Amino acid sequence: MPPGEYKPHIFESGPALPKASPALMGCCSRTDLPVSSCRCDPGWEGKYCEQCVRMPGCLHGTCHQPWQCICHNGWADVHICEHELPCQNGAECVYDGDGEYSCLCPEGFHGKDCERKTGPCEKAGFPCRNGGQCQDENGFARNFTCRCLAGFVGALCENDVDDCVMRPCANGATCHDGINRFSCQCQVGFEGRFCTINIDDCASHPCKNGAKCYDRINDFDCLCPDGFTGKMCEVSSPEPTWVTFYLPANRENNGRASGGGLLKISVKEVVTQRDAGLSESQLVTVLVFGILTAALVLVTILLMLRNRQRGRQRSNWCKSPSQAARKLQEQECQVGMLNTVMVEPRKTTEL
Repeated sequence: MPPGEYKPHIFESGPALPKASPALMGCCSRTDLPVSSCRCDPGWEGKYCEQCVRMPGCLHGTCHQPWQCICHNGWADVHICEHELPCQNGAECVYDGDGEYSCLCPEGFHGKDCERKTGPCEKAGFPCRNGGQCQDENGFARNFTCRCLAGFVGALCENDVDDCVMRPCANGATCHDGINRFSCQCQVGFEGRFCTINIDDCASHPCKNGAKCYDRINDFDCLCPDGFTGKMCEVSSPEPTWVTFYLPANRENNGRASGGGLLKISVKEVVTQRDAGLSESQLVTVLVFGILTAALVLVTILLMLRNRQRGRQRSNWCKSPSQAARKLQEQECQVGMLNTVMVEPRKTTEL
């Protein structure tokens, strides 16, 4: 066998093993040296790995398996109750055998080692609600306090925290409160935990015939190419219609007739009734504005005619043959003409 190779549980040389030794727990090999060497598993020791390892601190005991401590007679009670002193608050330690003990607690104390006192929590019957933990410093505090689980508040953890108070849901979503959580019921067209994601209505490619899709809120618009119409550009538009007009033959001055010609005009048919003309409300608006405009023009014309007639009457009166009244008339005529000149441009400006 090559050096360094292990062969388990085989010994070809060396002293015989003790009859009472346990099963070997390791690997041993024979080398060129006269003494065999063994490699033990964890928890075993000795020349041939025949001894179990005792529990740390086991002074007066033995073991049958690794990490055991089987105390010798007369040592367990002395070691636990007199040296370790596990009982607290003046409790009496009693050895029960097999390494076990119990504590006789004085009045007002309890627990494995009499470490807990009958304090405010126990007297109040552990009043904390909704899974809250009652704390009173092991009974030595004057009053108890409740340590609440997440999502609850109050002296006794009796109130559920309203997780919707900060309005975490967006876009008109409804918030539903839970225990230390919330959920959002989104409006149509939105998704996500906070309803902040606008659903892409163009993801399914609803537009036909190569039209471009524009996403909206729970809707979409299609930009149709030429020749198509409809919500999804699924309707084919009519092609342009050619209308032929026949013109009568024309004759020249010299009596020769010229041949009749053909004139072709391209007329594109109206696709929708909505684009063909004005609506009823638009027609009413146009009619009202037309009537008002006509009335304003008529009033303006009447004012101009009236001013022109007054100017003619003043001119005829100023031509009176009376020498005595001519000077007075001239002054009045000048004033009248001045008023006429001042009035007529103002009216013209208003037009």
